[in-house]
Amino acid sequence: MKATRGEITAYMADAIRHLYPEREARRIAIIAAAALAAEPEARFLADPNQEITVEGVDECAAQLAAGRPVQYVTGRAEFCGLTFHVDESVLIPRPETEELVLWAELCARAFDSPRILDACTGSGCIAVALAARLPDAEVTAMDISHAAIGTARRNAAMNGANILFVEDDALKGMPSLAGRQFDIIVSNPPYIPHSEMASMHVNVTRYEPSMALFVDDADPLVFYRAIARAARGMLAARGALLFEVHEVWAERTAAMLRSEGFDDTELRCDLFGKPRMTCSRRKRR
Repeated sequence: MKATRGEITAYMADAIRHLYPEREARRIAIIAAAALAAEPEARFLADPNQEITVEGVDECAAQLAAGRPVQYVTGRAEFCGLTFHVDESVLIPRPETEELVLWAELCARAFDSPRILDACTGSGCIAVALAARLPDAEVTAMDISHAAIGTARRNAAMNGANILFVEDDALKGMPSLAGRQFDIIVSNPPYIPHSEMASMHVNVTRYEPSMALFVDDADPLVFYRAIARAARGMLAARGALLFEVHEVWAERTAAMLRSEGFDDTELRCDLFGKPRMTCSRRKRR
């Protein structure tokens, strides 16, 4: 397509107005158009009237119109100032998870060479971001999905992060890590009850991996409990266990962690005032 940057943006935004509010549709269109043109997004904002030639606009607009997330269409997502490859094998990194990374980093700085485990790593965004921020850290990342591990390895290589990747099952206690000790265990596990699926946007339910999102309504804390029990044997003295949590289940998650022996459990709100993170330690008697 040969058109001005503004015309290309408007064309793509028009294709997705049935899915998103006006401002969000325009933002998605700029991201997609800039990626196709291999240009900075700022150029689409600063110089919208320049005519350019961009291939694949129709195909890209069709994918977006079907609800496919722009991050999967472009194959990239930004997280903690780093660029990650993403596809349907992994969840798209969310901005709120950056707050969990910052808290984990703060806890890790209490150790000279912190040993960090990212359980249910997915794209590897938490592990890679922590490795980038803590060059002396020894970082291990675990996931049950072979495809996700492959994507996470790619992201580690893209960002120059030295990470040990382990394919294992959090619900079975991560047996391949038995005997290992960690100063920080951090996780953003599946936590959305299946009953919430009907109210979620199609770009999530149709494209993002359900095994990384959903849990049975009968036990929405199943991953938290399993990881906490494994952490009792893997967490070093003064170590911290950090989770991203569902705002609706936040208080219940904190109570469960205390009942599992993590007496010192703090629940923290995100920038929007929603309870979304916990940090737990076991009191040494």
